[in-house]
Amino acid sequence: MRGGPQIVLASASPRRLDVLRQLGVEPVLAPVGVDESYLEGESPEKYVERLARTKAEAVVAERGALVVGGDTVVLDGDEVLGKPADRDAAVSMLMSLSGGTHEVLSALAVSYHGGVESGVARTVVRMRSFGEMTAGAYVATGEPMDKAGGYGIQGLGAALVAEIEGDYYSVVGFPVGLFLDLLGRVGWQYAFGSFTPVR
Repeated sequence: MRGGPQIVLASASPRRLDVLRQLGVEPVLAPVGVDESYLEGESPEKYVERLARTKAEAVVAERGALVVGGDTVVLDGDEVLGKPADRDAAVSMLMSLSGGTHEVLSALAVSYHGGVESGVARTVVRMRSFGEMTAGAYVATGEPMDKAGGYGIQGLGAALVAEIEGDYYSVVGFPVGLFLDLLGRVGWQYAFGSFTPVR
């Protein structure tokens, strides 16, 4: 990165790291573990935003650093799909998504100088119709096992997706447009690999 504050990524997600690197940013990695239990009466949107904020706030960084936290959930109707527990669960999850639409909610939070700004990006994904043999073959690659909803649009799972409505990077887990908006709210703007103060 050519200029601006240090960026600290409060996440162990290789996908979020990949997106930041695509933007020309090499963040300091500071993954944190947080309690991911739902609060009573909490909506999925509030839940994912709360977790993103909690992660950003949990990191103790050098003064002047921008800390970024994120979290993503997949909604199949009213059901929240997390990461599959095992291969059978992954196949079952994929079969429930086959031929239908679902929503991906990706939250980001940016902490700077003690303040936190956060938001949620919502993307609708329509899946191709596929059978259990296809789902099983995909699960056998191992790719779905660490991903909410049991697939990765940025990898082999792209072959399961028919179309999306919204931000592709939200499905990946790091909505770029939301990130740039949050940066502006804390006083910074992105300048293609560097960051400059908002004037």
